[in-house]
Formats: sequence, C-alpha cells, structure tokens
Amino acid sequence: METLLKKSKSTGMDNAAPMIPISVVASILNVHQRTLRIYDAEQILSPSRSAKNRRLYSMEDIEKGMLIQFLTRELGLNIAAVKIIVHLLKQQNIASTKYMEFIKKVADTVNITTDIQAENKLKFGKRGRRKTNETD
Repeated sequence: METLLKKSKSTGMDNAAPMIPISVVASILNVHQRTLRIYDAEQILSPSRSAKNRRLYSMEDIEKGMLIQFLTRELGLNIAAVKIIVHLLKQQNIASTKYMEFIKKVADTVNITTDIQAENKLKFGKRGRRKTNETD
C-alpha cells in the first residue's frame, strides 16, 4: 500500500507543510471533527495553527491520523494505548512513513492476525452503538 506521503513526494509537495483544514482531514479519515480535537487535546495528533488559530494539518499529520485509525479500529486499542505507542515510535526514531509498516510487523509478531483485526473492526467500528440481531 502506497502511503499518502509517498504520493505527495512524487508531486513535489512539502509533506510537513500545514495546509489542510480540519474539515478536509475529518473527511479523509472518516471521523468527526470532534474526534480530531480530542486527538489534539490528548497530544497524539497535534496540527499546526494558522494566524487565526485554526488547525492546519500536513500530509504527515494525515498519515499519523491513519495510524491512529488503524490502532483504534483494526487493533481495538484505546486512546491511552495509542498515546503510549505514538510516544514509543517517536522515542525509537522511527520515520512517520514507516509507522504503519512497523506496527503491522509487531502485530504479526504477537499473533494479531487479520482475522483478529477483522473481529476488532466489527466490534469497535461503531462505538457506542449496540448491534442487535433481535427484532422487537
């Protein structure tokens, strides 16, 4: 899977340049803008700010957002666990372009198979909404 960062490099874009508003990033990541504000408050995805104090995201931020979505939706991790993992990735000096690859290798190493990931996706895909197979 080609990352957004690789695609943007081929077009000559500066991946670290903050230029994308929160509404567009929310749409790309398929999350609510409030979710991105929570990520910012929890310091796991902190975008730059414009002169008018608006959040502006870079391509690197979007890539990191995709990692957060993978960790929460595919692996079923909570925000505290994501915070720890993001901190450890930074501490290990792993390039942001390698985050997903690294985490997928770790998941394979600890036997979190694609079947388990699929189960987690079903379980955690619609948080707060109960699935009921019963008819009333």
